Amino acid sequence: MRIGLIGTGRIGTFHADVLSRHPDVGSLVVADTDSDRAAKIADRTGSTAAASVDEIFSQGLDAVVIASATASHADLISRAARAGLPAFCEKPIALDLPGTLGALGEVESAGTVLQLGFMRRFDAGYGAARELVRSGRLGRLHTVRAITSDPAPPPAAYLPLSGGLYRDCLVHDFDIMRWVTGREVVEVYATGSDAGPAMFREAGDVDTAAAVLTLDDGTLATATATRCNGAGYDVRMELAGELDQVAVGLDDRTPITSTEPKGPPAPGSPWPGFLERFAPAYEAELDAFLKVVSGELENPCDGREALHALRIAEACERSRRERRPVRLSEIPAQDG
Repeated sequence: MRIGLIGTGRIGTFHADVLSRHPDVGSLVVADTDSDRAAKIADRTGSTAAASVDEIFSQGLDAVVIASATASHADLISRAARAGLPAFCEKPIALDLPGTLGALGEVESAGTVLQLGFMRRFDAGYGAARELVRSGRLGRLHTVRAITSDPAPPPAAYLPLSGGLYRDCLVHDFDIMRWVTGREVVEVYATGSDAGPAMFREAGDVDTAAAVLTLDDGTLATATATRCNGAGYDVRMELAGELDQVAVGLDDRTPITSTEPKGPPAPGSPWPGFLERFAPAYEAELDAFLKVVSGELENPCDGREALHALRIAEACERSRRERRPVRLSEIPAQDG
C-alpha cells in the first residue's frame, strides 16, 4: 500500500517509524507545513517527502494518516473523504461539536472510512479489563476510577490551542470508560483547579480536574487528571464489582510509592511519558488501520466514537463552569 502521513511532530515521527517498517506499506509519503522537517523524517525513514500538505493528495495514495496540529484535523479529514481516501486521525476530530459534526458529515457523505486514534483501546491491559467486565467475572460493576497524570505541564503556547484539560486529556478516559464497560455516561459533575502554574489561569484552563460520572446502569465512575505529577506518567483504571476488582496500568513502572511497611518498592524507572507507556498500543492501532484499508478488518474505532467522548468532555466543561450537574442529553449529538 501507498500511505500518506501528514504531520511530523512527536507523534507523527513515531507513526512514520512504524509505517516505514510495516510489511504492508510499500511506500510512505510524508508532509508537513514545515517542509524541512518533513524532508528530514523522510530521509531518516527511507520515505518520500511531499513538497506541501496540498501535494500529498495528488500522490496516488491508498490511505492517509493525519497526525498534524489539532486545528487542521477537521479540514484534512474532509479533504481525505472528498478524495475517497480512508483516513486515520489522531484525536480529536475538532475541539468543538460543530467542527466534529461537519467532518463526520463529510465522511458519511463520501462513504469513506475514518478511524480515530484512541490508542488505549489497543493496550493489552485495557483489553483484558474489557474482557473481564464483559465476561461477568467481576459481577455487577459498581465503581470505576480513571486516573491520568502527566509528569509536567505542556508548553504555555499549547494551552490555548488544546481545548482544555477535559477535551485534550480526560477525553481518553471518557472514551476508554465507555469501551471497557460497554455503558454510556448519562450525567456528569465536574470541577477543576488552576492553583498551579500561572499559565493555566492565563489560558482559562485548569491544571487539575475531577469528574463524577453516572453511567446508564447506575455504575458510578470518577475521572481525575493533572498536568503536574512530578513522579512520572501515571495512567490507570480500577474497576470494582460485587465479585472482584482489577486495576489497569499497575506494574513495576507505575510512578507511585506505597507507604506500607511491606508494600511494593518505588519504581526504578517510572514511565516518563505517553509514547513510552503506550508504544505497543500506538503500533497496534496503525496495524489495525492498515487491515481496515485492505479489507481484512472492520473499523475498530469509528469517528463517531470521538463524538461520544467529546460530548462527555463538553458536559464536564459546562459543569465546571456553571457549578452544577449536567445531563448528557443537554449536549447535542447532531446538527440542529
